Amino acid sequence: MRIFGRLYDRMLDAARHPHADWYLGAVSVAESSFFPIPPDVMLAPMALARPREWVFLATLTTLTSVIGGLIGYAIGHFALDAAMPLIEQWGYRPAYDTAVLWFERHGFWAIFVAGFTPIPYKIFTVSAGAAHMALLPFILGSLIGRGGRFFLVAGLLGVLGPRIEPRLRQFVDAIGWVTLAAVVIGVWLWQR
Repeated sequence: MRIFGRLYDRMLDAARHPHADWYLGAVSVAESSFFPIPPDVMLAPMALARPREWVFLATLTTLTSVIGGLIGYAIGHFALDAAMPLIEQWGYRPAYDTAVLWFERHGFWAIFVAGFTPIPYKIFTVSAGAAHMALLPFILGSLIGRGGRFFLVAGLLGVLGPRIEPRLRQFVDAIGWVTLAAVVIGVWLWQR
């Protein structure tokens, strides 16, 4: 079944859409404060489809992600009681508790690590606001962490993409199925 091959082709077409940059920015803002899907799913095909623009795309994603992080910070700072039912409903309460603990112990480094890794960044932005983390270290940690991640993704695909794209297209279905299996196994292990 060539499900992932067709999806891959659609994503590359969408990456060339005239409003794709706006969509990428909107997803980046939303993901950093409340949305569950990371911007990497848009950034990667956009950098692959537009390799000469990878620096612009990484910068756009980083800046809009930090703006979204500031929204998440404000939610935690001013509206944690209203946000907590959603955090619990979406199953993020253990991650939230861990994030609060990390902020108490590590501050800047907690937001830096959360920005770079696939840990749900939104939990850390809300937690940072709830913990009243100083704003300057929050912004710097977010810029460095998120920037490092997005420049790595966009840079690899922007620089290597044109050379690896024919191979990627050839194996995209196998990669998709392996990735899906890994996610399912990871979720199953997490819930156990």
